[in-house]
Amino acid sequence: MPVKCSMICLNQCKLIARLSAARRRTITALSLRPPPPSEPLSLSLMADKCRTMDQLKQIHGQMITTARIHDVFAASRLLNFCALSASGDLNYARKLFDYIPLSNLFMWNTLIRAQASSSNPSDGLLLYAEMRRRGIAPGKHTYPFVLKACCNVKSGKCCEQVHAHLLQFGLNFDSHVVNMLIRGYSVSGGLGDAWKVFDELHERNLSIWTTIICGYAQNDSPDEAIRLFNAMISDGFEPNGVVLSSVLSACAQSACLDLGERISAYINEKEIELGVILGTALVNMYAKNGALVKAKQCFDGLKEKNVATWNSMICGLAVHGHAEEAIRFFGMLEKENIMPNDITLLGVLSACCHAGLLDYGSKIFYSMRKIYGIEPNIKHYSCMVDILGRGGQILEAEELIKGMVGKPDVVIWGALLSACKDHGNIEVAERVVEQILKLDPQNHGVYVILSNMYAEVGRWEDVMQRRKGMKEGSLKKTAGWSLIENAKGYDYVEHVKLQLHTCSRMSGVDKTRDVVLRFTSSR
Repeated sequence: MPVKCSMICLNQCKLIARLSAARRRTITALSLRPPPPSEPLSLSLMADKCRTMDQLKQIHGQMITTARIHDVFAASRLLNFCALSASGDLNYARKLFDYIPLSNLFMWNTLIRAQASSSNPSDGLLLYAEMRRRGIAPGKHTYPFVLKACCNVKSGKCCEQVHAHLLQFGLNFDSHVVNMLIRGYSVSGGLGDAWKVFDELHERNLSIWTTIICGYAQNDSPDEAIRLFNAMISDGFEPNGVVLSSVLSACAQSACLDLGERISAYINEKEIELGVILGTALVNMYAKNGALVKAKQCFDGLKEKNVATWNSMICGLAVHGHAEEAIRFFGMLEKENIMPNDITLLGVLSACCHAGLLDYGSKIFYSMRKIYGIEPNIKHYSCMVDILGRGGQILEAEELIKGMVGKPDVVIWGALLSACKDHGNIEVAERVVEQILKLDPQNHGVYVILSNMYAEVGRWEDVMQRRKGMKEGSLKKTAGWSLIENAKGYDYVEHVKLQLHTCSRMSGVDKTRDVVLRFTSSR
Protein backbone atom coordinates (compact mmCIF):
# COMPACT_ATOMS: atom_id res chain seq x y z
CA MET A 1 0.00 0.00 0.00
CA PRO A 2 2.78 2.53 0.79
CA VAL A 3 4.44 1.69 -2.53
CA LYS A 4 1.23 2.39 -4.39
CA CYS A 5 0.82 5.82 -2.71
CA SER A 6 4.39 6.77 -3.55
CA MET A 7 3.81 5.97 -7.23
CA ILE A 8 0.71 8.21 -7.30
CA CYS A 9 2.61 11.13 -5.75
CA LEU A 10 5.46 10.66 -8.25
CA ASN A 11 3.09 10.75 -11.21
CA GLN A 12 1.45 13.97 -9.87
CA CYS A 13 4.85 15.63 -9.53
CA LYS A 14 5.76 14.74 -13.11
CA LEU A 15 2.44 16.18 -14.33
CA ILE A 16 2.95 19.49 -12.52
CA ALA A 17 6.50 19.72 -13.89
CA ARG A 18 5.19 19.68 -17.47
CA LEU A 19 2.96 22.75 -16.78
CA SER A 20 4.15 26.30 -17.21
CA ALA A 21 5.30 28.28 -14.20
CA ALA A 22 2.27 30.61 -14.44
CA ARG A 23 -0.15 27.73 -14.48
CA ARG A 24 1.56 26.18 -11.47
CA ARG A 25 1.18 29.43 -9.52
CA THR A 26 -2.54 29.54 -10.35
CA ILE A 27 -3.10 25.97 -9.13
CA THR A 28 -1.15 26.68 -5.96
CA ALA A 29 -3.17 29.85 -5.23
CA LEU A 30 -6.47 28.03 -5.73
CA SER A 31 -5.44 25.25 -3.40
CA LEU A 32 -4.50 27.71 -0.66
CA ARG A 33 -7.73 29.83 -0.91
CA PRO A 34 -10.23 29.16 1.94
CA PRO A 35 -13.73 27.97 0.96
CA PRO A 36 -16.21 30.82 0.32
CA PRO A 37 -18.68 31.57 3.14
CA SER A 38 -22.33 30.68 2.74
CA GLU A 39 -23.75 33.40 0.48
CA PRO A 40 -27.27 33.55 1.93
CA LEU A 41 -25.96 33.87 5.49
CA SER A 42 -23.50 36.58 4.51
CA LEU A 43 -26.11 38.73 2.76
CA SER A 44 -28.59 38.16 5.60
CA LEU A 45 -26.08 39.41 8.15
CA MET A 46 -25.40 42.45 5.99
CA ALA A 47 -29.15 43.16 5.80
CA ASP A 48 -29.31 43.12 9.61
CA LYS A 49 -26.50 45.67 9.77
CA CYS A 50 -28.09 48.12 7.32
CA ARG A 51 -28.56 51.70 8.45
CA THR A 52 -30.23 53.22 5.38
CA MET A 53 -32.57 52.16 2.60
CA ASP A 54 -29.81 52.80 0.05
CA GLN A 55 -27.65 50.17 1.70
CA LEU A 56 -30.54 47.73 1.84
CA LYS A 57 -31.36 48.23 -1.85
CA GLN A 58 -27.77 47.35 -2.77
CA ILE A 59 -28.02 44.11 -0.78
CA HIS A 60 -31.42 43.44 -2.33
CA GLY A 61 -29.86 43.80 -5.77
CA GLN A 62 -27.10 41.34 -4.85
CA MET A 63 -29.68 38.84 -3.67
CA ILE A 64 -31.57 39.12 -6.96
CA THR A 65 -28.48 38.70 -9.18
CA THR A 66 -27.28 35.71 -7.14
CA ALA A 67 -30.79 34.18 -6.93
CA ARG A 68 -30.56 34.33 -3.14
CA ILE A 69 -33.83 36.32 -2.89
CA HIS A 70 -35.63 32.96 -2.96
CA ASP A 71 -33.96 32.04 0.31
CA VAL A 72 -36.67 32.52 2.94
CA PHE A 73 -34.33 33.55 5.76
CA ALA A 74 -32.48 36.10 3.64
CA ALA A 75 -35.69 37.65 2.29
CA SER A 76 -37.16 37.86 5.80
CA ARG A 77 -34.19 39.94 6.99
CA LEU A 78 -34.75 42.42 4.15
CA LEU A 79 -38.45 42.62 4.97
CA ASN A 80 -37.78 43.09 8.68
CA PHE A 81 -35.60 46.17 8.08
CA CYS A 82 -37.97 47.76 5.53
CA ALA A 83 -41.07 47.24 7.68
CA LEU A 84 -39.90 47.85 11.24
CA SER A 85 -36.76 49.98 11.16
CA ALA A 86 -37.06 53.73 11.76
CA SER A 87 -35.04 54.16 8.55
CA GLY A 88 -37.17 51.68 6.62
CA ASP A 89 -39.83 52.15 3.96
CA LEU A 90 -43.17 50.40 4.45
CA ASN A 91 -44.19 50.80 0.80
CA TYR A 92 -40.94 49.14 -0.29
CA ALA A 93 -41.59 46.39 2.28
CA ARG A 94 -45.02 45.71 0.77
CA LYS A 95 -43.61 45.49 -2.76
CA LEU A 96 -40.85 43.20 -1.56
CA PHE A 97 -43.41 41.01 0.22
CA ASP A 98 -45.56 40.74 -2.90
CA TYR A 99 -42.60 39.46 -4.96
CA ILE A 100 -41.53 36.80 -2.47
CA PRO A 101 -42.99 33.54 -3.83
CA LEU A 102 -43.23 31.61 -0.55
CA SER A 103 -43.81 33.96 2.37
CA ASN A 104 -43.70 32.24 5.74
CA LEU A 105 -45.71 33.13 8.88
CA PHE A 106 -42.89 35.28 10.25
CA MET A 107 -43.07 37.52 7.16
CA TRP A 108 -46.86 37.87 7.42
CA ASN A 109 -46.58 38.76 11.11
CA THR A 110 -43.82 41.29 10.41
CA LEU A 111 -45.82 43.16 7.79
CA ILE A 112 -49.09 43.06 9.77
CA ARG A 113 -47.21 44.41 12.78
CA ALA A 114 -45.74 47.28 10.76
CA GLN A 115 -49.04 48.24 9.13
CA ALA A 116 -50.93 48.06 12.44
CA SER A 117 -48.67 50.83 13.78
CA SER A 118 -48.71 52.88 10.57
CA SER A 119 -50.90 55.84 9.63
CA ASN A 120 -53.23 53.37 7.86
CA PRO A 121 -53.75 50.56 10.39
CA SER A 122 -56.68 49.22 8.36
CA ASP A 123 -54.08 47.92 5.87
CA GLY A 124 -52.95 45.51 8.57
CA LEU A 125 -56.49 44.12 8.82
CA LEU A 126 -56.73 43.79 5.04
CA LEU A 127 -53.44 41.91 4.99
CA TYR A 128 -54.71 39.58 7.72
CA ALA A 129 -57.85 38.94 5.64
CA GLU A 130 -55.64 38.13 2.62
CA MET A 131 -53.61 35.77 4.77
CA ARG A 132 -56.75 33.89 5.78
CA ARG A 133 -57.99 33.74 2.17
CA ARG A 134 -54.75 32.04 1.18
CA GLY A 135 -55.34 29.42 3.83
CA ILE A 136 -52.36 30.36 6.00
CA ALA A 137 -53.03 29.49 9.64
CA PRO A 138 -52.20 32.36 12.01
CA GLY A 139 -50.29 31.75 15.22
CA LYS A 140 -50.46 33.18 18.71
CA HIS A 141 -47.95 35.88 17.70
CA THR A 142 -50.18 37.01 14.82
CA TYR A 143 -53.21 38.12 16.80
CA PRO A 144 -51.61 40.72 19.09
CA PHE A 145 -50.60 42.62 15.93
CA VAL A 146 -54.03 42.16 14.34
CA LEU A 147 -55.72 43.38 17.52
CA LYS A 148 -53.37 46.33 17.68
CA ALA A 149 -54.68 47.31 14.23
CA CYS A 150 -58.23 46.97 15.63
CA CYS A 151 -57.25 49.27 18.51
CA ASN A 152 -55.85 51.93 16.18
CA VAL A 153 -58.86 51.71 13.87
CA LYS A 154 -61.15 51.73 16.95
CA SER A 155 -63.53 49.26 15.38
CA GLY A 156 -65.63 47.13 17.69
CA LYS A 157 -66.92 45.11 14.71
CA CYS A 158 -63.37 44.14 13.74
CA CYS A 159 -62.68 43.09 17.34
CA GLU A 160 -65.77 40.87 17.27
CA GLN A 161 -64.63 39.14 14.08
CA VAL A 162 -61.10 38.60 15.37
CA HIS A 163 -62.59 37.34 18.64
CA ALA A 164 -64.46 34.66 16.67
CA HIS A 165 -61.18 33.59 15.04
CA LEU A 166 -59.54 33.34 18.46
CA LEU A 167 -62.27 30.95 19.55
CA GLN A 168 -61.80 28.98 16.35
CA PHE A 169 -58.05 28.54 16.90
CA GLY A 170 -58.30 28.02 20.65
CA LEU A 171 -56.38 31.17 21.57
CA ASN A 172 -59.12 32.80 23.64
CA PHE A 173 -57.28 32.02 26.88
CA ASP A 174 -53.78 33.05 25.82
CA SER A 175 -52.97 35.87 28.27
CA HIS A 176 -51.11 38.09 25.78
CA VAL A 177 -53.77 37.71 23.09
CA VAL A 178 -56.68 38.21 25.50
CA ASN A 179 -55.02 41.31 26.95
CA MET A 180 -54.97 42.90 23.50
CA LEU A 181 -58.58 41.80 22.87
CA ILE A 182 -59.75 43.54 26.06
CA ARG A 183 -57.84 46.66 25.02
CA GLY A 184 -59.35 46.51 21.53
CA TYR A 185 -62.90 46.40 22.90
CA SER A 186 -62.12 49.14 25.44
CA VAL A 187 -60.73 51.70 23.00
CA SER A 188 -63.64 50.97 20.64
CA GLY A 189 -66.18 51.86 23.34
CA GLY A 190 -67.25 48.25 23.88
CA LEU A 191 -66.79 48.10 27.64
CA GLY A 192 -69.51 45.48 27.96
CA ASP A 193 -67.64 43.12 25.62
CA ALA A 194 -64.33 43.91 27.33
CA TRP A 195 -65.83 43.06 30.70
CA LYS A 196 -67.32 39.80 29.38
CA VAL A 197 -63.90 38.65 28.10
CA PHE A 198 -62.28 39.68 31.39
CA ASP A 199 -64.96 38.00 33.51
CA GLU A 200 -64.61 34.66 31.66
CA LEU A 201 -60.89 34.40 32.38
CA HIS A 202 -59.85 31.80 34.91
CA GLU A 203 -56.46 33.37 35.51
CA ARG A 204 -55.65 37.09 35.38
CA ASN A 205 -52.25 38.67 35.52
CA LEU A 206 -51.30 42.25 36.34
CA SER A 207 -51.29 43.30 32.67
CA ILE A 208 -54.89 42.17 32.18
CA TRP A 209 -56.03 43.95 35.36
CA THR A 210 -54.20 47.08 34.16
CA THR A 211 -55.89 46.97 30.75
CA ILE A 212 -59.45 46.61 32.08
CA ILE A 213 -58.96 49.35 34.71
CA CYS A 214 -57.48 51.71 32.11
CA GLY A 215 -60.36 50.91 29.77
CA TYR A 216 -62.98 52.01 32.27
CA ALA A 217 -60.99 55.06 33.38
CA GLN A 218 -60.54 56.24 29.78
CA ASN A 219 -64.21 55.70 28.90
CA ASP A 220 -65.63 58.05 31.55
CA SER A 221 -66.51 55.24 33.96
CA PRO A 222 -64.39 56.27 36.96
CA ASP A 223 -66.54 54.52 39.58
CA GLU A 224 -66.14 51.16 37.84
CA ALA A 225 -62.40 51.76 37.44
CA ILE A 226 -62.08 52.38 41.18
CA ARG A 227 -64.18 49.30 41.98
CA LEU A 228 -61.95 47.14 39.76
CA PHE A 229 -58.86 48.63 41.36
CA ASN A 230 -60.10 47.61 44.79
CA ALA A 231 -60.86 44.10 43.47
CA MET A 232 -57.35 43.85 42.05
CA ILE A 233 -55.83 44.77 45.41
CA SER A 234 -58.07 42.20 47.11
CA ASP A 235 -56.71 39.54 44.72
CA GLY A 236 -53.22 40.25 46.00
CA PHE A 237 -51.79 42.16 43.03
CA GLU A 238 -49.44 45.06 43.68
CA PRO A 239 -50.31 47.99 41.42
CA ASN A 240 -47.74 49.42 39.03
CA GLY A 241 -47.35 52.95 37.76
CA VAL A 242 -49.71 52.46 34.81
CA VAL A 243 -52.55 51.25 37.05
CA LEU A 244 -51.98 54.04 39.55
CA SER A 245 -52.06 56.64 36.76
CA SER A 246 -55.41 55.33 35.53
CA VAL A 247 -56.93 55.20 39.01
CA LEU A 248 -55.72 58.72 39.75
CA SER A 249 -57.41 59.82 36.53
CA ALA A 250 -60.61 58.14 37.74
CA CYS A 251 -60.28 59.95 41.09
CA ALA A 252 -60.00 63.24 39.20
CA GLN A 253 -63.17 62.48 37.23
CA SER A 254 -65.25 61.29 40.19
CA ALA A 255 -64.06 63.89 42.73
CA CYS A 256 -62.65 61.12 44.91
CA LEU A 257 -59.91 63.04 46.72
CA ASP A 258 -59.71 60.60 49.64
CA LEU A 259 -58.66 57.63 47.47
CA GLY A 260 -56.30 59.86 45.51
CA GLU A 261 -54.53 60.87 48.70
CA ARG A 262 -54.24 57.22 49.77
CA ILE A 263 -52.64 56.39 46.43
CA SER A 264 -50.24 59.30 46.90
CA ALA A 265 -49.28 57.92 50.32
CA TYR A 266 -48.80 54.46 48.78
CA ILE A 267 -46.48 55.93 46.13
CA ASN A 268 -44.38 57.58 48.84
CA GLU A 269 -44.37 54.47 51.02
CA LYS A 270 -43.23 52.19 48.17
CA GLU A 271 -40.84 54.88 46.88
CA ILE A 272 -42.29 54.60 43.39
CA GLU A 273 -40.58 57.02 41.05
CA LEU A 274 -42.81 59.85 39.88
CA GLY A 275 -42.20 59.82 36.16
CA VAL A 276 -43.86 62.31 33.88
CA ILE A 277 -47.02 60.20 33.35
CA LEU A 278 -47.65 59.23 36.98
CA GLY A 279 -46.60 62.67 38.21
CA THR A 280 -48.98 64.38 35.79
CA ALA A 281 -51.83 62.10 36.88
CA LEU A 282 -51.18 63.02 40.52
CA VAL A 283 -51.07 66.77 39.77
CA ASN A 284 -54.25 66.47 37.73
CA MET A 285 -56.05 64.59 40.53
CA TYR A 286 -55.21 67.24 43.12
CA ALA A 287 -56.01 70.12 40.76
CA LYS A 288 -59.38 68.72 39.63
CA ASN A 289 -60.38 68.13 43.25
CA GLY A 290 -59.50 71.67 44.26
CA ALA A 291 -56.48 70.76 46.40
CA LEU A 292 -54.42 73.38 44.59
CA VAL A 293 -51.72 73.75 47.25
CA LYS A 294 -50.91 70.04 47.08
CA ALA A 295 -51.13 70.12 43.30
CA LYS A 296 -48.54 72.90 43.19
CA GLN A 297 -46.26 71.09 45.66
CA CYS A 298 -46.40 67.95 43.54
CA PHE A 299 -45.86 70.00 40.36
CA ASP A 300 -42.77 71.70 41.80
CA GLY A 301 -41.35 68.35 42.94
CA LEU A 302 -41.45 66.73 39.49
CA LYS A 303 -38.09 66.39 37.77
CA GLU A 304 -39.67 66.08 34.34
CA LYS A 305 -42.75 67.87 33.04
CA ASN A 306 -44.49 67.87 29.69
CA VAL A 307 -47.27 70.03 28.28
CA ALA A 308 -49.91 67.78 29.89
CA THR A 309 -48.38 68.50 33.32
CA TRP A 310 -48.61 72.24 32.72
CA ASN A 311 -52.16 71.84 31.40
CA SER A 312 -53.23 70.11 34.62
CA MET A 313 -52.13 73.11 36.68
CA ILE A 314 -53.43 75.79 34.30
CA CYS A 315 -56.86 74.16 33.82
CA GLY A 316 -57.17 73.27 37.51
CA LEU A 317 -56.46 76.85 38.57
CA ALA A 318 -58.83 78.23 35.93
CA VAL A 319 -61.74 75.94 36.89
CA HIS A 320 -61.45 76.89 40.55
CA GLY A 321 -61.40 80.63 39.86
CA HIS A 322 -57.67 81.36 40.24
CA ALA A 323 -57.45 83.13 36.91
CA GLU A 324 -54.38 85.30 37.58
CA GLU A 325 -52.43 82.29 38.87
CA ALA A 326 -53.43 80.27 35.79
CA ILE A 327 -52.21 83.03 33.50
CA ARG A 328 -48.98 83.26 35.48
CA PHE A 329 -48.39 79.54 34.94
CA PHE A 330 -49.04 80.05 31.23
CA GLY A 331 -46.33 82.72 31.18
CA MET A 332 -43.93 80.33 32.93
CA LEU A 333 -44.71 77.66 30.34
CA GLU A 334 -43.77 80.00 27.51
CA LYS A 335 -40.53 80.96 29.26
CA GLU A 336 -39.67 77.24 29.45
CA ASN A 337 -40.04 77.14 25.63
CA ILE A 338 -42.76 74.50 25.86
CA MET A 339 -45.20 74.73 22.97
CA PRO A 340 -48.79 74.99 24.27
CA ASN A 341 -51.50 72.87 22.69
CA ASP A 342 -55.24 73.35 22.26
CA ILE A 343 -55.96 72.24 25.85
CA THR A 344 -53.48 74.77 27.23
CA LEU A 345 -55.12 77.64 25.40
CA LEU A 346 -58.59 76.42 26.38
CA GLY A 347 -57.49 76.59 30.02
CA VAL A 348 -56.20 80.14 29.56
CA LEU A 349 -59.44 81.22 27.85
CA SER A 350 -61.43 79.61 30.66
CA ALA A 351 -59.40 81.64 33.17
CA CYS A 352 -60.13 84.82 31.24
CA CYS A 353 -63.80 83.84 31.24
CA HIS A 354 -63.93 83.53 35.03
CA ALA A 355 -62.03 86.77 35.59
CA GLY A 356 -63.71 88.79 32.81
CA LEU A 357 -60.36 89.52 31.11
CA LEU A 358 -61.74 90.60 27.75
CA ASP A 359 -58.59 92.12 26.27
CA TYR A 360 -56.21 89.30 27.26
CA GLY A 361 -58.72 86.63 26.25
CA SER A 362 -59.21 88.24 22.83
CA LYS A 363 -55.44 88.44 22.39
CA ILE A 364 -55.03 84.73 23.11
CA PHE A 365 -57.95 83.67 20.92
CA TYR A 366 -56.97 85.67 17.86
CA SER A 367 -53.33 84.59 18.12
CA MET A 368 -54.13 80.88 18.14
CA ARG A 369 -53.64 80.45 14.40
CA LYS A 370 -50.97 83.10 13.83
CA ILE A 371 -48.61 82.44 16.74
CA TYR A 372 -49.39 78.91 17.97
CA GLY A 373 -50.58 77.33 14.72
CA ILE A 374 -53.69 75.90 16.44
CA GLU A 375 -57.11 75.90 14.80
CA PRO A 376 -59.75 76.96 17.35
CA ASN A 377 -62.38 74.30 17.97
CA ILE A 378 -65.92 74.72 19.23
CA LYS A 379 -64.78 74.79 22.89
CA HIS A 380 -62.45 77.72 22.21
CA TYR A 381 -65.24 79.54 20.39
CA SER A 382 -67.62 78.87 23.27
CA CYS A 383 -65.14 80.38 25.75
CA MET A 384 -64.59 83.41 23.54
CA VAL A 385 -68.34 83.95 23.14
CA ASP A 386 -68.67 83.79 26.91
CA ILE A 387 -65.83 86.31 27.33
CA LEU A 388 -67.42 88.72 24.84
CA GLY A 389 -70.85 88.21 26.39
CA ARG A 390 -69.61 88.96 29.91
CA GLY A 391 -68.01 92.10 28.51
CA GLY A 392 -71.33 93.24 27.04
CA GLN A 393 -70.22 92.79 23.42
CA ILE A 394 -73.30 90.81 22.41
CA LEU A 395 -73.30 91.66 18.70
CA GLU A 396 -69.59 90.85 18.40
CA ALA A 397 -70.23 87.47 20.02
CA GLU A 398 -73.08 86.77 17.59
CA GLU A 399 -70.89 87.64 14.61
CA LEU A 400 -68.12 85.40 15.95
CA ILE A 401 -70.55 82.46 16.01
CA LYS A 402 -71.73 83.19 12.48
CA GLY A 403 -68.11 83.23 11.27
CA MET A 404 -67.26 79.83 12.74
CA VAL A 405 -65.84 77.21 10.39
CA GLY A 406 -67.86 74.40 12.01
CA LYS A 407 -71.52 74.29 12.94
CA PRO A 408 -72.30 75.88 16.35
CA ASP A 409 -74.02 73.66 18.89
CA VAL A 410 -76.54 74.27 21.68
CA VAL A 411 -73.80 74.99 24.21
CA ILE A 412 -72.28 77.91 22.31
CA TRP A 413 -75.71 79.42 21.53
CA GLY A 414 -76.59 78.92 25.20
CA ALA A 415 -73.54 80.94 26.25
CA LEU A 416 -74.73 83.81 24.05
CA LEU A 417 -78.29 83.52 25.39
CA SER A 418 -76.98 83.75 28.95
CA ALA A 419 -75.12 86.93 28.00
CA CYS A 420 -78.27 88.33 26.41
CA LYS A 421 -80.16 87.65 29.64
CA ASP A 422 -77.52 89.38 31.77
CA HIS A 423 -77.49 92.46 29.55
CA GLY A 424 -81.19 92.54 28.64
CA ASN A 425 -80.68 92.21 24.87
CA ILE A 426 -84.04 90.74 23.84
CA GLU A 427 -83.52 91.29 20.11
CA VAL A 428 -80.48 89.03 19.91
CA ALA A 429 -81.99 86.62 22.47
CA GLU A 430 -84.96 85.98 20.15
CA ARG A 431 -82.62 85.08 17.29
CA VAL A 432 -80.57 82.83 19.58
CA VAL A 433 -83.66 81.02 20.87
CA GLU A 434 -84.71 80.36 17.29
CA GLN A 435 -81.31 78.77 16.55
CA ILE A 436 -81.37 76.65 19.73
CA LEU A 437 -84.86 75.32 18.98
CA LYS A 438 -83.69 74.25 15.52
CA LEU A 439 -81.01 72.11 17.16
CA ASP A 440 -83.08 70.99 20.15
CA PRO A 441 -86.85 71.45 19.69
CA GLN A 442 -87.62 70.03 23.15
CA ASN A 443 -85.38 72.51 25.00
CA HIS A 444 -87.72 74.06 27.55
CA GLY A 445 -85.06 76.23 29.18
CA VAL A 446 -84.91 78.77 26.35
CA TYR A 447 -88.66 79.43 26.69
CA VAL A 448 -88.25 80.10 30.40
CA ILE A 449 -85.30 82.47 29.90
CA LEU A 450 -86.98 84.43 27.11
CA SER A 451 -90.25 84.57 29.05
CA ASN A 452 -88.46 86.00 32.08
CA MET A 453 -86.72 88.58 29.88
CA TYR A 454 -90.10 89.69 28.53
CA ALA A 455 -91.47 89.92 32.07
CA GLU A 456 -88.57 92.13 33.21
CA VAL A 457 -89.50 94.78 30.63
CA GLY A 458 -93.27 94.38 31.08
CA ARG A 459 -94.06 92.58 27.81
CA TRP A 460 -96.83 90.45 29.37
CA GLU A 461 -98.50 89.44 26.14
CA ASP A 462 -95.25 87.90 24.97
CA VAL A 463 -94.89 86.22 28.36
CA MET A 464 -98.30 84.58 28.06
CA GLN A 465 -97.65 83.59 24.45
CA ARG A 466 -94.43 81.81 25.42
CA ARG A 467 -96.12 80.05 28.34
CA LYS A 468 -98.95 78.96 26.10
CA GLY A 469 -96.44 77.54 23.66
CA MET A 470 -94.81 75.56 26.44
CA LYS A 471 -98.17 74.07 27.52
CA GLU A 472 -99.22 73.18 23.98
CA GLY A 473 -95.85 71.54 23.38
CA SER A 474 -96.17 69.54 26.63
CA LEU A 475 -92.71 70.66 27.63
CA LYS A 476 -91.60 69.54 31.09
CA LYS A 477 -88.68 70.60 33.18
CA THR A 478 -85.93 68.00 33.35
CA ALA A 479 -84.80 67.08 36.84
CA GLY A 480 -81.32 68.15 37.85
CA TRP A 481 -78.81 66.01 39.72
CA SER A 482 -76.21 66.62 42.39
CA LEU A 483 -73.47 64.37 43.77
CA ILE A 484 -73.11 64.44 47.55
CA GLU A 485 -70.36 62.63 49.43
CA ASN A 486 -71.23 60.85 52.66
CA ALA A 487 -69.72 58.22 54.94
CA LYS A 488 -71.01 55.33 52.80
CA GLY A 489 -70.05 56.74 49.44
CA TYR A 490 -72.02 59.05 47.20
CA ASP A 491 -75.70 60.00 47.01
CA TYR A 492 -77.30 61.20 43.80
CA VAL A 493 -79.79 63.92 44.65
CA GLU A 494 -82.61 64.77 42.28
CA HIS A 495 -83.89 68.33 42.34
CA VAL A 496 -87.43 68.80 41.05
CA LYS A 497 -88.64 72.36 40.80
CA LEU A 498 -92.38 72.60 41.27
CA GLN A 499 -93.87 75.67 39.66
CA LEU A 500 -96.59 77.28 41.76
CA HIS A 501 -98.33 79.52 39.28
CA THR A 502 -99.53 82.29 41.58
CA CYS A 503 -98.45 85.00 39.22
CA SER A 504 -100.66 87.67 37.80
CA ARG A 505 -100.38 89.69 34.65
CA MET A 506 -99.79 92.77 36.72
CA SER A 507 -96.90 91.44 38.78
CA GLY A 508 -95.42 88.90 36.39
CA VAL A 509 -93.81 87.10 39.31
CA ASP A 510 -93.56 83.31 39.67
CA LYS A 511 -93.20 81.99 43.18
CA THR A 512 -91.33 78.73 43.18
CA ARG A 513 -90.16 76.28 45.74
CA ASP A 514 -87.69 73.43 45.45
CA VAL A 515 -88.51 69.93 46.50
CA VAL A 516 -85.44 67.76 47.00
CA LEU A 517 -85.78 64.01 46.62
CA ARG A 518 -82.80 62.22 48.11
CA PHE A 519 -81.92 58.59 47.67
CA THR A 520 -78.78 56.52 47.63
CA SER A 521 -77.88 55.19 44.21
CA SER A 522 -75.31 52.66 43.09
CA ARG A 523 -74.61 54.57 39.91
